[in-house]
Amino acid sequence: MSTTKEIDALTIRFAGDSGDGMQLTGAQFTNASAIFGNDISTLPDFPAEIRAPAGTLAGVSGFQVNFSSEDIYTPGDSPEVLVAMNPAALKANLSDVPRGGTIIVNKDAFSKNNLKKAGYENNPLEDDSLLAYQVHTLALTSLNRKALEDITSLSTKEKDRCQNFFALGLTFWAYDRPMEPTLKWVKEKFKKLPDVVAANERSLQAGYYYGENTETFQIRYRVKSASSEPGVYRKVTGNEAIALGMATVAKLSQKPIFYGSYPITPASDILHNLSPLKHFNIRTFQAEDEIAAVGAAIGAAFGGSLAATGTSGPGICLKSEAIGLAAVYELPLVVINVQRGGPSTGSPTKPEQSDLLQAMFGRNGESPVAILSPQSPADCFDTIIEAFRWAVRIMGPVFVLSDGFLANSSEPWKIPNPQDFLPIEVKHAKAEEGKDFLPYKRDPETLSRPWAIPGTPGMEHRLGGLSKEPGTGNVSYAADHQQKMTDDRAEKVARLTEIIPPLQVHGESKGKLLILGWGASYGAIRSATEKAQKEGKSVSYTHLRYLNPFPKDLEEICANFEQVLVPELNMGQLTLLLRGKYKNNFVSYGKVQGQPFKIEELYDKICELT
Repeated sequence: MSTTKEIDALTIRFAGDSGDGMQLTGAQFTNASAIFGNDISTLPDFPAEIRAPAGTLAGVSGFQVNFSSEDIYTPGDSPEVLVAMNPAALKANLSDVPRGGTIIVNKDAFSKNNLKKAGYENNPLEDDSLLAYQVHTLALTSLNRKALEDITSLSTKEKDRCQNFFALGLTFWAYDRPMEPTLKWVKEKFKKLPDVVAANERSLQAGYYYGENTETFQIRYRVKSASSEPGVYRKVTGNEAIALGMATVAKLSQKPIFYGSYPITPASDILHNLSPLKHFNIRTFQAEDEIAAVGAAIGAAFGGSLAATGTSGPGICLKSEAIGLAAVYELPLVVINVQRGGPSTGSPTKPEQSDLLQAMFGRNGESPVAILSPQSPADCFDTIIEAFRWAVRIMGPVFVLSDGFLANSSEPWKIPNPQDFLPIEVKHAKAEEGKDFLPYKRDPETLSRPWAIPGTPGMEHRLGGLSKEPGTGNVSYAADHQQKMTDDRAEKVARLTEIIPPLQVHGESKGKLLILGWGASYGAIRSATEKAQKEGKSVSYTHLRYLNPFPKDLEEICANFEQVLVPELNMGQLTLLLRGKYKNNFVSYGKVQGQPFKIEELYDKICELT
């Protein structure tokens, strides 16, 4: 008989070959934990190749879930539990498992050939290399085939595709997760394939009852549900949140939204999630290339629609000339960059924050753009709404810098009350009798130009990329005209500081060290800083969601600390911008390893500096 032990949190990682269904397994474990009421944070990790060689380290796919009875902000530094479906999965992930951690391994996969492909000279299940861990070996493949032996309509290969659900069922039992959400999902997903439904249900239940009826686990762990603010919650990834935010923008503005995009990892899911939302006044266009995608979005904005384009770093390179054109046209355009490792093709499935300088300066000439960056998957929803507000306010391009971690990881999101949102007011120019229309006449408050819909009587105008005369927009090479138009385009971005809320400093307002982060580093920074604060260290943190322009109080806040540590998943791009603008002692802490910051590495850096 096993005993049940309550714990506050647990981090589990599912790992196997790309064809083993680890992303699906992790997602279903996440769903069950979210429905159970835990706070969750996830980290999917998969190879960039469509199909790396089976059984090799390059082909290992993983999914990490941190689920807790308290608020959490990261997917966990290290997995206390590793489920390894083959030797390559074990070898690729073993170094991340702390001593004393639990390893559940499919011993049937440890054939001589698979061991060789993973680079093992000896079978680690038969020597002393795993003595530091709690290892549970089971003949998972054989047990799963036995459970499905009477489903004769499926081949052995098809039955083996269900073995990830056997592993899932086993972990459901071991960590007290409900099976019902996954059983419901299977029925809905494969409703036209009754034998597939039966096989997956059987595999899940066989794994669950194997755990219940054997002595594999002497202790069963339970993470009780978290206390949270009352409301309706759902699990959301960053890309899903962006799509939902854009649908909300269409409603708030009472305007159609056009999204032009070309498939690219890790931004493609935005298009996937938007395309079914036509009934929310969303128009999606999968273009033949990146240049066509942004060109179509600019055309939609010229025609009077709200418009956006989404891509990753390589796509921004191709779009850069057109984004500069949108800046000269002064049309509202939201540009979403889901950043990934570079340069060139780089690491398509790994996160980096290395496109900040590209967003700031990656166009010819003086071409300033506004830049926002979400801090968590759920925050992508609010950020994309704010980006459209900004784009309409300044009549120009606005960048949203997400990244592969935010895009694919998930967390609980409290669905907001629609009544809490302010409308997005869109004003189109109207003809004034007896007056010529001036397409570049500036609003005295925002310096934005009027947005006229082509074909409107009295609103006839032309746009182009050549230098312009203020007001009329006529082609002009006069020196003072070029200076005036350049100054105005920069100033209307700078004036956004008037609507940026004050920064919040968490901790003392003065001290030895301030941690200043942006984007997906938020969770690790918050967790590491709070840990150090509990130990009495003089450290505070604040987080930038507004990267151009900076909040007006940023300089004063930084000046109140002896040092400002800037962690970022690049080699110091934000630090470079800060040093160019302010005189504080900024300490760069860069990392480009294809993984988000861990709490412990930031904590160690805090200890070093305090």
